[in-house]
Amino acid sequence: MVENLNTLSFAKFGSIRPERPAEARMPQEDSWQIRLLDTAQYQKSLFCSQLPVHLDYASGMTVLAVRLAGAFQLFYLDKPVTIAPGVKFALLPFTEASTVRMAAQVGQWPEAADLPEPLHSLQLTRKLAVSSIFTFFYQEKEQGFFFPGEKHPMLELTYVDSGHIHSVSGGHEMTLAQGEFTIYGSNQWHMQYTDANCVASYITITFELAAGELTPLLNLKGKADQAAAALLRQMLREWKEQKPYAEDMLICLLETLLLTLLRKGLEKPKAALQTANALCSENEVIGHAMQYIGKHLYEKLSVPVVAREAGVSPSYLTALFRKNMQISPGECIRRMKLEESRRLIREGSMNFTQIAQLLQYSTVHHFSRQFKEKFGITPSQYAKSIHP
Repeated sequence: MVENLNTLSFAKFGSIRPERPAEARMPQEDSWQIRLLDTAQYQKSLFCSQLPVHLDYASGMTVLAVRLAGAFQLFYLDKPVTIAPGVKFALLPFTEASTVRMAAQVGQWPEAADLPEPLHSLQLTRKLAVSSIFTFFYQEKEQGFFFPGEKHPMLELTYVDSGHIHSVSGGHEMTLAQGEFTIYGSNQWHMQYTDANCVASYITITFELAAGELTPLLNLKGKADQAAAALLRQMLREWKEQKPYAEDMLICLLETLLLTLLRKGLEKPKAALQTANALCSENEVIGHAMQYIGKHLYEKLSVPVVAREAGVSPSYLTALFRKNMQISPGECIRRMKLEESRRLIREGSMNFTQIAQLLQYSTVHHFSRQFKEKFGITPSQYAKSIHP
């Protein structure tokens, strides 16, 4: 980034000359020669002199790049300066053509070599930029909520506001408690559920980046500190109030939140060490199985059938589910069918017998019994609660 020229910041490279009228800003003695340089012609040149050199802007905006060792330091050349002996320097046009007056001792004009690398950091540029927010949901889930899983091109952030949820992604399961969050990658399959005796509220944000990447944060668990929590609360306010430029504010706030997280880092899940290929393979098997179950809820499903479709043995599928999701494949089938039954009841177009038959329950009584075991109320009580 380009800095302002001042006595302290420039001290190790030279000195600031008095800001006098133009004719008195450069030495007038015959022992000095003065040239007018077009910076466009010299922007790839690196100067160095064993004697002091004087510089002053003439027209346009010029960046003075200087270094003794290491990286260049950039200054906006808006006042006359003296470059100390041995300091390497370059003159660059800022945004348009510019000219600079250079004065050196007669016969001692600074040697010019090629710049070893181009200088690009003349302006502040964004390393991370959010281009779009697709969804911003505040979700309140009942006891025993079970989301069968999905994947999509957008990145997704989940933040738990109350209660706790279980998150499965990246080949492992983790519990997100109040104030904790995780980020899922693009096209990464993930699922979420709550315990039978727990309700939860959480925020989900799906978004896309125009610049940068979040690889260091994906599939990890973070605790929102005071600053992060304040950003999330402000995002909620912007979303609810919908004041002018609310969309712009949301994007800016999300960027600030992500940058804060990148600086701080997140907690890696405590799991047995595995290779990336092993984790990816396990995640693919579970994801394939979950997608098959979700697409065939109206068929008679069993663990052997699902395992065959996933290309593994029933025992291996069971081991993977217990390891990564803390439940068996059979329990997963049961939960997904009951979650679908709850959706059908809310829809209100079918009676309980029809729902039981559609979901391949042996009898409506069997369906009612499992529904009550899972949700703590009967299907009719649930129907009355949403359709009083």
